[in-house]
Amino acid sequence: MSGSSASPMMVQYLALKEQAGDCLLFYRMGDFFELFFDDARLAAQVLDIALTSRGEHMGLPIPMCGVPVHSAEGYLARLIKAGCRVAIAEQVETPEEARRRGGSKALVARDIVRFVTAGTLTEEALLEPRRANVLAAVCEVRGQCGIAACDISTGRMELEECALDRLGAALARLGASELVAPEGWDLAPPAAMPRPAREFGSDQGEARLKAVHGVATLDGFGMFSRAMLAAAGGLIAYLDHVGRGKLPLLLPPVARSGDAHLAMDEATRASLEILVTSQGSRKGSLVDAVDRCVTGAGARLLAEDLSAPLTDLTLIEARLELVQWLHDDPLLRADLRTVLRALPDLGRALGRVVAGRGSPRDLGQLRDGLTEARRIHDFLLPRTDLPELLRALLPSLAGHGALCDHFARALVPSPPTERGQGGYIAEGYDAALDELRRISGDARRAIAALETKYRDQTGIAALKIRHNGVLGYFIEVPAGRADALMAPDSGFTHRQTMAGAVRFNAVALHEEASRIAQAGGHALAAEEAHFEQLVAEAIAARHAIAATAQALARIDVAAGQAERAAEGGWTRPAISTGLALEIEQGRHPVVEAALAAKGERFVANDCRLASHDRLWLIGGPNMGGKSTFLRQNALIVLLAQAGGFVPAARARIGLVDRLFSRVGASDNLARGRSTFMVEMVETAAILAQASERSFVILDEVGRGTSTYDGLALAWAVVEAVHGVNRSRCLFATHYHELARLADSCEALSLHHVRAREWKGELVLLHEVAQGPADRSYGLAVAKLAGVPAPVVARAKAVLDKLEKGRAETGGLAAGLGDLPLFAATAAAASEPEVDALRARLAEVDVDALSPRDALELVYALKHLAE
Repeated sequence: MSGSSASPMMVQYLALKEQAGDCLLFYRMGDFFELFFDDARLAAQVLDIALTSRGEHMGLPIPMCGVPVHSAEGYLARLIKAGCRVAIAEQVETPEEARRRGGSKALVARDIVRFVTAGTLTEEALLEPRRANVLAAVCEVRGQCGIAACDISTGRMELEECALDRLGAALARLGASELVAPEGWDLAPPAAMPRPAREFGSDQGEARLKAVHGVATLDGFGMFSRAMLAAAGGLIAYLDHVGRGKLPLLLPPVARSGDAHLAMDEATRASLEILVTSQGSRKGSLVDAVDRCVTGAGARLLAEDLSAPLTDLTLIEARLELVQWLHDDPLLRADLRTVLRALPDLGRALGRVVAGRGSPRDLGQLRDGLTEARRIHDFLLPRTDLPELLRALLPSLAGHGALCDHFARALVPSPPTERGQGGYIAEGYDAALDELRRISGDARRAIAALETKYRDQTGIAALKIRHNGVLGYFIEVPAGRADALMAPDSGFTHRQTMAGAVRFNAVALHEEASRIAQAGGHALAAEEAHFEQLVAEAIAARHAIAATAQALARIDVAAGQAERAAEGGWTRPAISTGLALEIEQGRHPVVEAALAAKGERFVANDCRLASHDRLWLIGGPNMGGKSTFLRQNALIVLLAQAGGFVPAARARIGLVDRLFSRVGASDNLARGRSTFMVEMVETAAILAQASERSFVILDEVGRGTSTYDGLALAWAVVEAVHGVNRSRCLFATHYHELARLADSCEALSLHHVRAREWKGELVLLHEVAQGPADRSYGLAVAKLAGVPAPVVARAKAVLDKLEKGRAETGGLAAGLGDLPLFAATAAAASEPEVDALRARLAEVDVDALSPRDALELVYALKHLAE
């Protein structure tokens, strides 16, 4: 079949596929979504389903596969996880309407009703309960980047602005599932999907926000820059595109200030494994070790807290006060968590309802969640010792009495997830609906009575009245007993002959079936009308319901933090505006949990940094615990500024503005960077951005190159962090020669992780002690790791020779003590002098010189050379 003679169905499909672009097209055919051509090949591979063919196109069989409509969500989830985007093409008219429009052979009209993408999911089955699903848009306006981010499953929307060099850190914090950017923007992140640049205009963004929220000005929501508004315009335009004109729940935008949160770049987040491990798993991450929330919304808010710790002392103390209050009253905490555990996910239920994808079950969840919120409000309100944050949250838990009462009267106790079969409006809510149900019920009882009557009348005990979607109600008898019903005067009409049975109809049965169908149809229409009214009521109250959901999530986070603190013996940190960092008996929350699972004890360590002792140089053997010590102190800072207790006996933390971690660099082959290159890029970022208020952890700087280069770089980096950045810093190294820096850097002190050799075996104590490391224990670690004994023995012989040479020559660090300090070197450093003679010659176009020009040039060069 040629393209010009394609069937009407294929013509329709190809037109829709053109609209779908690079999305897979789910084409509705009856009870299946069908895929064709390359879409079918890809889907069959991803979903592991059969690939078949249907007819021909351009003389070739058409590849085809399909998934049942009733189970499509599961298949969609797998496709989205595999990185696919899907366009859903539904039938937009009934077959009867199609016949009235175009005759008996008219093709049912179809249209794309929605695009399903990673960042625009709302269905419960497609979302992870404990993880936010963020869609972000980014663009550049006058040298500044605007970012708009939204989780459409709950409606939360944030706008922010940052410098171009901070874009990576901002996007790393958001962890967006999907990112869009203007097409043609050279600096767009590689993962961003291009969208028409005209959609990213600040004027259009402002107009779209005003239209969405029905306001004449955005002043009531905050102050938004042109870059923020441009990004918002791109985000809303994309949502309008994927929703085919139907926007999801969007709450009023919140302007995020870059200074309000502890800044961490992408490398730091990956190094600290805040939300996922280096393998991409939540298990083993910081949030997994901390999360004791009993609701999905609470877990998502906790992840947001850990991704964006605060820098405002007042806000941090408010969170800590609430955690302390719940920590100190375990009975109250247990009662509160019991109620919270039974709550539905209010925010996501509301998101589905507003997006037009809600079900009766979602309305029931709104009713139940808001009712329980009121219970929590009434339970806490009489207390006189409420923390300030909790007192501020309480009003959001109430105020839904009328809506809850209405929904309680209107809905059955456990509404179904589908509304097509009805049965979700409660009895007694609508007298007319109750009457329709009574008529339908009477007819069903009449049909049951007819079955008994027909058995007696025919003498066929096996006679049954059955129902299916094709024939409706019918009488079925065994084939061997059907002759009597075939007689013209039997009162029965033959409908269908099966292998072992024959089916009939009867006038009385037809009448009762018609009564059921008519009453059932009217009842479904009545329930649908009530459903739309209830949905409209929920949408009208969406902002208040969303505030309730956010308040419940915050309470759950605080209760979970208190539970984790009580469980692990964690303590409340003291936060100040100073520059101290004093942690007694600090522990790594993830490592401690892993050891506890094996019945082992974590060795706690102290860390005390101050203005006069702000850089610790830490030596010691591999596997001794240096990296763990570095990370645990960074995580304690992060946990404290997120507003939670910390795994330590005592902690006093001066506010940190930026947190840097360069621990465990690895190859980035996708960007053509080696391990050493990655290390240097991350170190360069630290040296360029760290301030006196920053906290920096550096591990093994310089290890990826030659010994001399590595030592030189490590030496210079330590001096720069100490003398220029002046940051609080933990610097782990194997270069013993760096210990000489303690003589020239007044705020640098030497420390090491302790180890001992006992009867030829290395014993790692995992304790951090003052003073330089006495030796590296590298050969002992190699032996411990299982390196063959002959290799270790040979290494020992080589080491003895090297150490003898070092003793004779002064070793690697010979002469380093005579170096001037970094600050003096940096001040004297300048660009090499420009060779004026060479520069002038480089400008000359010899072929264009006239004799006179050449003579003048000779004089000019002679003058420059004098």
